[in-house]
Amino acid sequence: MHITHQDTIAAIATPAGNAGVGIIRISGNNAKQIAKRLTQLELQPRHAHYGSFHDTDNSIIDSGLALFFPKPASFTGEDTVEIQGHGGSVIMDMLLKRILSLGARMAKPGEFSERAFLNGKLDLAQAEAIADLIESSTEKSARSAQQSMQGVFSRQVNELVEELTELRIYVEAAIDFVDEEIDLLGDGIVENRVIRLIKSIQKILDTAQQGRLLRDGMTVVLAGKPNAGKSSLLNALAGHEAAIVTDIAGTTRDVLKERIQIDGMPLHIIDTAGLHDSDNAVEQEGIRRAHAEIQKADKILLLIDINDPEPDSLLKTLPEHISLTRIYNKIDLRELAPAIKESEDGTQIYLSIKKDIGMDLLLQHLKQSVGFDGAADNVFIARRRHIEALSKGQAFVQNALAQLQHHQAGELVAEDLRQAQNHLAEITGVFTSDDLLGKIFSSFCIGK
Repeated sequence: MHITHQDTIAAIATPAGNAGVGIIRISGNNAKQIAKRLTQLELQPRHAHYGSFHDTDNSIIDSGLALFFPKPASFTGEDTVEIQGHGGSVIMDMLLKRILSLGARMAKPGEFSERAFLNGKLDLAQAEAIADLIESSTEKSARSAQQSMQGVFSRQVNELVEELTELRIYVEAAIDFVDEEIDLLGDGIVENRVIRLIKSIQKILDTAQQGRLLRDGMTVVLAGKPNAGKSSLLNALAGHEAAIVTDIAGTTRDVLKERIQIDGMPLHIIDTAGLHDSDNAVEQEGIRRAHAEIQKADKILLLIDINDPEPDSLLKTLPEHISLTRIYNKIDLRELAPAIKESEDGTQIYLSIKKDIGMDLLLQHLKQSVGFDGAADNVFIARRRHIEALSKGQAFVQNALAQLQHHQAGELVAEDLRQAQNHLAEITGVFTSDDLLGKIFSSFCIGK
């Protein structure tokens, strides 16, 4: 669907500051007319026209290129013009001021991408991927954002929505023909399709989780008993003395947070108070805050002193649904070799933080945990709202399966499938509130 906007908008599309080239974008019904008055040229579609840019008194502001992209074959789906001049901040401001005086208004943050979405040039997930591509801090996250921008994520979501639609049609048909001799809900067809759907959603959810970590960074909480080496590890990863380290148990009593990068991979490292029984009110508060941070973690690094006689005593206090890696520290005291081991209980890494022995194993493990070091070419960038939508959709499909298996309640099954469909459709914007759209596009940079 093509939506016509009354306003013609304009904005500087290149970053602030001085550069060789600066670009101003104009989009809307009057874009070509404004450009014609600015350049005094008759612009031809998709031709680079070199000329001068004229002010109100016909004096020359600058010279450069003007390119005209007629609707609907443009980024926004509207008539669009790009003005390319010299990239000085004063020159760009003078050109923008002239364009605004010719009838354009200043674009809001993300308004060009919003118009592209509203005009059907790209879906909501693809629009978000544009912003994520611009903000990418690593090659891996940039490639993942490009996957989303090209529609990899959207196609997978659309396939789920299509499957849900077909399943709803089947279930509602079964409700309409409930008096027939054939039991359409009890013949196993719907149940098998719902089970397959749950597995498909989980597969996409797992990939989206990895994409979200690449975009936002992984939150890693350092947990363990007092003097296990949590603060030493924080300092080692941060590359500076972020936390006080002493031989006195319970030195860390509050939460310490550091945002770091490992080979460009973003990590949010959180050091917490040592977990133990304490009668001290301050320590008790620190331990409470530690558990609160642990519950919000993407990954827990459980620091264990290699000489601890009860190395697994804290495991029962930690959440089972969060990925956990055991870090056996101080191996130099027992002259052990650094190692990384995999078992049914998870990953165990043997190292010495103080002696910098085995730290490379930990860094490699953290990169693999984010998918930074693996062959994850099909990973697409994802946001928290995508994860939430997939999770809610999966929950409704699981509930539909329960209704089917235990009650054969066709109406309730159909309603759960409808709710699941709506949540998944939110990802691409097929079913999206105006408030959500405003929140999403307001986070974009101006000119995009």
